[in-house]
Amino acid sequence: MSEEKRGETFVMKGEAPEAAITFSTFLIGLASSALIHLGEAPNPETGQAGKDLVLARQSIELLGMLHEKTRGNLTPEEKQLFDNLLADLRLRFVEANKR
Repeated sequence: MSEEKRGETFVMKGEAPEAAITFSTFLIGLASSALIHLGEAPNPETGQAGKDLVLARQSIELLGMLHEKTRGNLTPEEKQLFDNLLADLRLRFVEANKR
């Protein structure tokens, strides 16, 4: 019987350990995409901030789907981060729709 491991990092073959990506880093990357589309962070390609609420909604919905699919499989720290990120992004989305 294999031992279950959680909160591991993922490393591509041939990559250095410092290139490892944790699940938390992955979530923050997806959340950053939503912030860019909400106009709250500059687009790294252009350096300009601009709103695209359709893409922001898609990014937030993707995180929501991932949240549902990973329920019960996260470390307490990952769950806390995920819950906080998702709540913050949803609130920011509602606020962006008001402007």
